[in-house]
Amino acid sequence: MNRMNPNVRIAVVAVIVIFFDQVTKFLVYNYLGFAEDKVIFDGFFKLVHWGNTGAAWSMFRGNNRVLTLVALGALIVLVRTRHHFDMHTLGGQVSLGLIFGGIMGNLIDRVRVKHVIDILYFYVNRRDGQEAGFPAFNVADSAICIGVGLLFILSWQSDGSRQVSPSLGSQ
Repeated sequence: MNRMNPNVRIAVVAVIVIFFDQVTKFLVYNYLGFAEDKVIFDGFFKLVHWGNTGAAWSMFRGNNRVLTLVALGALIVLVRTRHHFDMHTLGGQVSLGLIFGGIMGNLIDRVRVKHVIDILYFYVNRRDGQEAGFPAFNVADSAICIGVGLLFILSWQSDGSRQVSPSLGSQ
């Protein structure tokens, strides 16, 4: 993988993300009925089969068609401007692959089933018996968050390693 073209490396990571995202959603889709859940660790984690027609944390709920276009537009812009993001480094290539694969995984859902399938739900049981949980998510969502976080870290590291020459600082 060391001699691989940066664009190919990005594509390989994206395909791996799409594969795992779609396989996990397929398994949940076929194992649980819609809006059902299966407790894995009581008071902590459930597998769920929930639909999200909105964006992150169900914001803009009911706007699947618009969000499909927004995601497609974002993907096109990111692909066309990828050279502005640390794509010359392995970390940059991995982060872009994670982001592209995550966007594509959720786009597949939006087109195929008209909503994003969320499958992972972490929660705690409150004293009153109600659940307090983090919004449900999926492999694609995780890949996007990890990819964006990695890009921030890489950007921060490369900004910190650049030094201003003394002659530029005095002008």
